[in-house]
Amino acid sequence: MATLFEKTVQRPLADLMRPQTLQEVVGQDHLIGPDAPIARMIETGRVSSFILWGPPGCGKTTISRLMAHIANLYFEPISAVFSGVPELRKIFAAAKERLKGGQRTVLFVDEIHRFNKAQQDSFLPFVEDGTVILIGATTENPSFELNSALLSRCKVFVLKRLDEAALQKLYDKAQSLLSRPLPLSKEAVQHLMTLADGDGRYFVNLLEAIDHFVDSDKELSVDDVAKIVQKRLPIYDKAGEGHYNLISAVHKSLRGSDPQAALYWVARMMQAGEDPQYILRRLTRFAVEDVGMADPLALRLAIACWDTYNRLGSPEGDLAIAHLAVYLATAPKSISVYKAWSQALAAAKETGSLTPPKTILNAPTSLMKDMGYGADYQYDPETEDGFSGQNYFPEGMSRTVFYRPIERGFEREIVKRLAYWDELRKKKCQKKSSS
Repeated sequence: MATLFEKTVQRPLADLMRPQTLQEVVGQDHLIGPDAPIARMIETGRVSSFILWGPPGCGKTTISRLMAHIANLYFEPISAVFSGVPELRKIFAAAKERLKGGQRTVLFVDEIHRFNKAQQDSFLPFVEDGTVILIGATTENPSFELNSALLSRCKVFVLKRLDEAALQKLYDKAQSLLSRPLPLSKEAVQHLMTLADGDGRYFVNLLEAIDHFVDSDKELSVDDVAKIVQKRLPIYDKAGEGHYNLISAVHKSLRGSDPQAALYWVARMMQAGEDPQYILRRLTRFAVEDVGMADPLALRLAIACWDTYNRLGSPEGDLAIAHLAVYLATAPKSISVYKAWSQALAAAKETGSLTPPKTILNAPTSLMKDMGYGADYQYDPETEDGFSGQNYFPEGMSRTVFYRPIERGFEREIVKRLAYWDELRKKKCQKKSSS
């Protein structure tokens, strides 16, 4: 029961809207709807440890709290930001005492990815013997951030960012709880949903800000709303999965020759605050690895754009990054040199003790000349065809073809050159064998 003082304090809208049943949670029916995994856990009474992975404001804490309440389990919430091993020991000891009395404990760890390896390892024996049912909440990919030993003992459930339909339900509920309807145009509501970017908690806070700062019933436009609420920065962790997902999207778009998507993903990274030097390094890598000899100018342009950005800085230099992204996306692609280099490295590893043929070695001393160094070497530019056809591979190693250019872009010309030289080499070998 609320005290006299508590009744005089206005509760935040987010607190008023906190779901009291699983049915009130929006946007996560794939986990808590009929026949969904968490719903089945509760129905069967077999609640086991799991990890909830999803963006902020999608209901991780609420789902965990409601599940514990419905299953008659003690709910012990902690944050990995503020807790350490001493606090965990106390929690485990208290959980053991409850277990003796027949009640199990749900240990909810918010931002569990912030615990280090030793702290994560401390959970293992207590999860295994049933002292606690661990529910970890994280916004980061568990595959990268959690120990494999801990992951092997927990299911991983992925929560979705709230879509427009889910946010509309929150808006309708907020309208019913506030003292008056919010004077928002349809476009303004849509703008708030866009700003929320799937975060239900942030969306509710935006609605509360509108309610607090508007004292008239005049309908607010998008411009009016923009003056009241601040634009939200995109969710982006430069060291987390979001970082790798976006750079992967950049690479795949470039490789798929889609300049429109490439520009979008590069813009997403720039807007989120990614270091432009990182983007330029990855684009230059793409010019080397994926465009390759199909368009040798791609690498030169990459270096030029990088240099341009370093000279101009942002925002003027951002256009150089856009130029490079478009050029790479529309350039012909070839990984022939990439594959050739990998094969050459493997061959070098296997035949690393073989020496070059003496014919192509310099002979700076008379002893070396007597040993055959440089004997019968042909200077290609002075031959009739400008091509001698000599063997440049080590003695004891057969000629191996590593580089196989493709019929695309500049490599079409290289295909012709290699075919011409191969034919000359064949003729010279035939001439040499017949003489």
